[in-house]
Amino acid sequence: ADFHTSAEFEVVRTIKERACYLSINPQKDEALETEKVQYTLPDGSTLDVGPARFRAPELLFQPDLVGDESEGLHEVLAFAIHKSDMDLRRTLFSNIVLSGGSTLFKGFGDRLLSEVKKLAPKDVKIKISAPQERLYSTWIGGSILASLDTFKKMWVSKKEYEEDGSRAIHRKTF
Repeated sequence: ADFHTSAEFEVVRTIKERACYLSINPQKDEALETEKVQYTLPDGSTLDVGPARFRAPELLFQPDLVGDESEGLHEVLAFAIHKSDMDLRRTLFSNIVLSGGSTLFKGFGDRLLSEVKKLAPKDVKIKISAPQERLYSTWIGGSILASLDTFKKMWVSKKEYEEDGSRAIHRKTF
């Protein structure tokens, strides 16, 4: 569906936040008769939200359900950690911090933990933190970081990145 106004987008966002959840076992939930949640729209009409309550958020972990060949969020996370310095991997697995609106889905942290455990080395401790303010935590952290004088020395311009790629970042930060 196309949303043409910010009001329409807000309605969808509100439904997402109030009705949707992530299942720890989506195949099992798919087989069950999912409880419908009734949502009252601003015009007074009602909308019954059924299996879409868990199917929509499931795309974060299984984008292939809609033909998208991207990796799931858990796979991107594990891949990023595995691409980092070997000495940092244990620390990174034990310091995963949730941020952003979609992490507010009921069951998100439990599902992410379950999926990351399958991809991480068996002897690695995985810890996921879910701060209360995570809806805005990336903005808050970015604003704090941007205000630090020491951080300005680490800025990489678009031109520098186009010329040197990730080496430009390593040169300024390490």
